[in-house]
Amino acid sequence: MAGGADAAKTATVLVVDDEPTIVEIVGRYIERAGFETYTAPDGYKALDVATEHRPDLVVLDVMLPGIDGIAVMERLQERPGPPIAVILLTARGEESDRLVGLRHGADDYVVKPFSPAELVARVEAVLRRTAPAAPGDQPPIVHGPLRIEPAGRRVFLDGEELMLTMREFDLLAFFAANPGRVFSRDQLMEAVWGEPFFDDTSTVTVHVRRLRAKLGDDPAAPRFIETVWGVGYRFRP
Repeated sequence: MAGGADAAKTATVLVVDDEPTIVEIVGRYIERAGFETYTAPDGYKALDVATEHRPDLVVLDVMLPGIDGIAVMERLQERPGPPIAVILLTARGEESDRLVGLRHGADDYVVKPFSPAELVARVEAVLRRTAPAAPGDQPPIVHGPLRIEPAGRRVFLDGEELMLTMREFDLLAFFAANPGRVFSRDQLMEAVWGEPFFDDTSTVTVHVRRLRAKLGDDPAAPRFIETVWGVGYRFRP
């Protein structure tokens, strides 16, 4: 399904679930909220639809036949172009399962059963948080060979564009906007993830590790992100 003229002016959302009832209900609610909406019954079809209609956000069930939601999310993250936001749907309520999703770059998660209206509110919140800045609102942040463009949510290192997830970009932009300042994992969780989702802040550690790998940053002699032992992390000014 696809939205009307008004929806086409806003964001595009892809709903992926192998339960037809969930796809139908969630798709209808999101479409009524004004978004251009597409659906897919499994992971492989979701990747095909995402190729044809690059979505701004994917509502993605974790347990899918053939290829699971985490693998779909990772493949979407590897594609060139603007990052795609992801809200995971899971039937599991255990904290460890939700942590897996966040560590792999999910922007939010919703545990089944859920209210479709609440899911739409989550979609709107994630899209607001990840929307590119209006032109001229945020100038590029430049630190030596690193250039961060908040308006387009793009990052370049030595002239080459880096493929970052939504959350990786948010974390790097936050660091770079506050050079020299030390942040604890709790502070980063609250500032970048919007709230401290868990007492276990290892999600921050995982994202810093991935950022360092993409930046080619040696933790023993970092150019960009330093570990301040016993405290947290600091972006080198």
